[in-house]
Amino acid sequence: MLEAFDLECIRGERRLFAGVDFRLEGGEMLFLQGKNGSGKTTLLRMICGLTPPAAGEIRWQGAAIGRLGEDYREVLCYLGHLNAIKEELTPLENLTASAKLAGETLTEDEALDALEAVGLLGREDLPCKYLSQGQKRRVALSRLVHEKRALWVLDEPFVALDVAAVAWLAGLIGAHLQRGGLAVLTTHQAVDIPAGAVKELKLS
Repeated sequence: MLEAFDLECIRGERRLFAGVDFRLEGGEMLFLQGKNGSGKTTLLRMICGLTPPAAGEIRWQGAAIGRLGEDYREVLCYLGHLNAIKEELTPLENLTASAKLAGETLTEDEALDALEAVGLLGREDLPCKYLSQGQKRRVALSRLVHEKRALWVLDEPFVALDVAAVAWLAGLIGAHLQRGGLAVLTTHQAVDIPAGAVKELKLS
């Protein structure tokens, strides 16, 4: 269970949002909406424990995330709006390196299976600097194929994807929710997630 109580965000002398509350149970997704500059990415970073709120608290399973430390990070998968891949490495190298940094076990066969799922089989040994923006986004998203962490926090995950890839990712998120996982995401696109309960939160 993920809960937020009376969250406030102040940037400089400007208050981006205040009084934000939500509660997510297993199998539920929170869809963040709002104009550019409304604080969506900042709220995602708060949920990840990367940016402290000016006021309020976020709790996981009833405990404040700031006190959980590594226990909270072990249930969290964060995918930012930047791809966070190394251009000189191949998709296969990026994926295995990401798994290693996360302390996860990922075999080469599993990594190749993930790259095939995102349509990159045949390009797994090509340095990422030669890939298109959409292909680079797929490299980043390939992390989700074998991801078993309970809470997915995704910032604009559908950016630079074609129609088929959007449908594939929506299905992957839906499968995560069906397993009892939770998801928080932002997107400017209208996407139908095929499973789970969707809650909406609009920042203004």
